Amino acid sequence: MRELIDLDRYPLDRPDSPEWRALVAGASADLARDGMFNLEGFLRPQAIAGDIALLTPRFATGAYTHARRHNIYFRKEIPGLAHGHPALSLFDTQSHTLCADQLGGTAVMRLYEWAPFARFLAATMGKEALYPMADPLARLNAMAYGEGEGLNWHFDRSEFTTTLLLQAPQAGSAFEYRSDLRSDEDPNYEGVARLLRGEDPALKALVLTPGTLNVFRGKNTAHRVTPAKGARPRMVTVFSFYDRPGVSFSAEERLGFYGRAA
Repeated sequence: MRELIDLDRYPLDRPDSPEWRALVAGASADLARDGMFNLEGFLRPQAIAGDIALLTPRFATGAYTHARRHNIYFRKEIPGLAHGHPALSLFDTQSHTLCADQLGGTAVMRLYEWAPFARFLAATMGKEALYPMADPLARLNAMAYGEGEGLNWHFDRSEFTTTLLLQAPQAGSAFEYRSDLRSDEDPNYEGVARLLRGEDPALKALVLTPGTLNVFRGKNTAHRVTPAKGARPRMVTVFSFYDRPGVSFSAEERLGFYGRAA
């Protein structure tokens, strides 16, 4: 893996070393404080270039275009929330997706299937273990966002999201987030409405660089990626791990996300 990852800076291959423990401790501290951690330069430039060369023609001919109009909850109704409430404001999202069965030969697939990667992520999240998905489509995805396309306001379904940016557009694609906007006990609908109106002073933004590994706690933190600008699309990969083996989406979920069940 040394040709793919800077193992001197990020020693995922040495889990019993002081350097590995220091890396985990730093990432865990960032996650606790900021709700995320970023490892810049995690994937080497030559690995990034190789994956972009492989994926660009696959996006052109085989990607599923998923366009939808949605609220921040990705649900048509929220019990106890009246229709027309500003927390249910609608937004547009459009992306182009390649599934795991279309990512053969890529560095990101090698990384996903490399056991020390899952071990490292589990340690940073305080979990005993993480397992790759069994799902042949959902386990690893690559997403592309062209001119004017972005991922609009939402909360994540899972506790953590792990992504790696391969390519940034000429401009745009800022990652905007509002930490701990809600909790499991308090949905904070009025706070959600303020954010969606652009009235939340606690909103933060960052722009990631290609090769950065990002782990984000997004279940209760509202976030979006603003539209890309320019001819070069934003290209990002999404790694799906679970704390139990054998997890798969249903055929209905695959159809909704990818336009096909197998």
